[in-house]
Amino acid sequence: MADLDLSDTFGEIAPRFGLSRPAGRCFGAIWRAAQAPCAEDLVTQLGLSRSNISVALKELRAAGLIQSARTPGSRKEYFVAPSDPWELARLVLGERARRVIAPARDQLAALETRSADPRAAALCEVLDAVAGHMGRLARLEAPALANEIDAARSPATPVARPNTAKKKKKKASKQPKPYRKPE
Repeated sequence: MADLDLSDTFGEIAPRFGLSRPAGRCFGAIWRAAQAPCAEDLVTQLGLSRSNISVALKELRAAGLIQSARTPGSRKEYFVAPSDPWELARLVLGERARRVIAPARDQLAALETRSADPRAAALCEVLDAVAGHMGRLARLEAPALANEIDAARSPATPVARPNTAKKKKKKASKQPKPYRKPE
């Protein structure tokens, strides 16, 4: 039951990473499987049609999130995914840079060329920097990526910021309004 919950959860979050729900469910089932499943195993476990499974597996392969393997003497393909979460993060970073950031940057560059809008040029530079950073992170080995992220999230020296919080006004205690019967 826990594997099905994980598959359903991956199905729910997959669209946030640019994948379809069936691809997310398949990935969850493959990632948690004790033995590499074949497509028929995924059909049985997830209750999806064979065509949905095939399309989802193709999508996961294109994203680099799974690989197929064959056992000697069998024509069936069995699917495996990296078990290391940092390796998955590395793969997702690279895929998002390729599928989301790069096309957005290309559209902004085209807009800048057509309109000479300096805001488009500035945003294009920002996306270049973001894509470059994501690319560098995606090229790191999983342990190096973990170290990089851990270093970035460790508590740094707090930056002194001006107090911009609004002061709360004291509320006068209000007496409840008397009930009036509608006329």
